[in-house]
Parts: sequence; C-alpha cells; structure tokens
Amino acid sequence: MKKTLLSAFDFLLFSNLFMAICAVAQALVTFHLIDTKPIHTVTGLLFASTLGIYNFSILLSKPKHPEKSPYRRVRWFFAHYRLMVTFTMISLLSLIPLFFLLSMESRILLVFLSVLSFCYSLPLFTVGEQKFGLRNIPGLKPFLITLVWTLSCVLLPILEAQDMHLADISTRDITILIAKRFLLIGALTVPFDIRDLFQDRQYGLKTIAVSWGEKNAYLFCQLLLAGYIVLLFMFRNNGFNVDFFALALTAVLMGWLIFRSKWEKNEYYYFFYLDGVLVLQYVMLIAFTLIFGNH
Repeated sequence: MKKTLLSAFDFLLFSNLFMAICAVAQALVTFHLIDTKPIHTVTGLLFASTLGIYNFSILLSKPKHPEKSPYRRVRWFFAHYRLMVTFTMISLLSLIPLFFLLSMESRILLVFLSVLSFCYSLPLFTVGEQKFGLRNIPGLKPFLITLVWTLSCVLLPILEAQDMHLADISTRDITILIAKRFLLIGALTVPFDIRDLFQDRQYGLKTIAVSWGEKNAYLFCQLLLAGYIVLLFMFRNNGFNVDFFALALTAVLMGWLIFRSKWEKNEYYYFFYLDGVLVLQYVMLIAFTLIFGNH
C-alpha cells in the first residue's frame, strides 16, 4: 500500500501535474480577490500550458545518462519517457482550441508569454561554440519564471473577467495585485536557486544564489515576503480584512518553509511543500471565508 501511494505521489509531482494544479490554484486566488466566479477556459488553459511547458523544458535539458542523475525527478521523468512525451504533446495541442476561446487582449498576452517561455529553454543564441538560452543570461532565470507566472495567473484572469463584464477593477488595484504576486512568486524561486547552487555554477547560470551567496539569498526572500504583506494591506484599501489574514498567514508559513529549506535538501520538500504554498493560498482563502464570513 505504502509503495503504491509513493508511486502515485511521484507521478503527481514529477510529471508536473502538481505544478499545473498550482497554476490553476493561483488563477483561482485571483478570481477570488476580484470577486469573480472562475472562468474555466482560463483555468483549463493554465493547466495545459503549465504541464506542457514544464515537461517540454525537461525534455530539452535531457542529460546524457538520466538514469545516473542525482535528482530523483530526472530519473523518474526519463524512466517514463514515452508517457511524458505523450503528456506534453496532448497538453500543448489542447492549447489550440482554448487559445481561440479567449479575448484578443488575452491572446496577445499569451503569445508574448509563449515566446518568453520557449526562449527561456531553447538554446537560441550562440557565442563562439557555446549555445545558450535566456536562462543563461545573468539574473534573468528567476525574473523570467516570476514574470511568466505572475502575468499568466493574475493578468490573464483579470483580462478575461473584464472582457466578460464580470469584474470592475481599477488600474491601481490591478497594479497592486500584479506587484504582490510578483513578490510572492519571486520569493518562491530563490530557494530552488539555492538548492541548484552547485549545478547552476557548473552550467554558468548567474542566479541570485550564485551571485549573492546563500545567506543573502535567504534574506532577500524574507524582504520580498515583507513587501508582499504590505501590498496585501493596500489592495482595494481593504486593510485588515479576512483575505488579508488568510494570505498573510500563508506568507508567514512560506517564509518559515523557505528558512527550513536550508536544512531540507529533499526533492519532495521543494516540489510539494514549497510549491504547495501556491495551492494552500487558495485553500486558506476559502477556509477563512467560510469560517469568518465574506471579505
């Protein structure tokens, strides 16, 4: 029984299904904060695109001997190579009909995000004999990941909600919503950089952890989360409402998990507990709303 559960858990995490669920949860957080019912075209597209792009990125970076990789995720992924290729193809192809169901503004945004996502992984540039992608440019790796996640999970739901006349949200609040999610996702990318510190040095990736050192990188995370909590208070001038306490509590927990990641080098810790904060945010919002009433 335990072995079956672990196999199912590995499948959920290492196939990137869990990351796709995280993206959907982040869109649901946005819909909740702008008082709008979820738009299933948006959540479906985010699920499929996250699954497809994450798997595509791993397929592109296949090592010569994946079975000897120090990472359990890499060993698992390439041990199920055909299944993962099938997953990737189905999810990327399903984006075509979903894309045409969206408004023109959303399509323009998605084209921009798609170009960024593929340029992140593809070795498009050449210096001498060495080929590299956008992720190899100093400091760009965490910024690109954060930008793509923020725009797709915040701006895309807002654009669709406004196009369908489901929400009326000011430019100021849209800016605050984007900025605070940018800080949250940004804080979440840094522990992964710290975990990959030695590997990134080998690949020549100039991440925050490589450039600033591990201790300063952890301090930077906490500063980002502090900025996030300040912006939470400012959103819609609601101050200390139910949503504020639900999201602030999640941010404090996230800060603790990031601090704990100094000692926890286990892959499950990163891919379930840290990434799981993105799902926990939505769970906390719903739980607080049910217990304490509407925001």
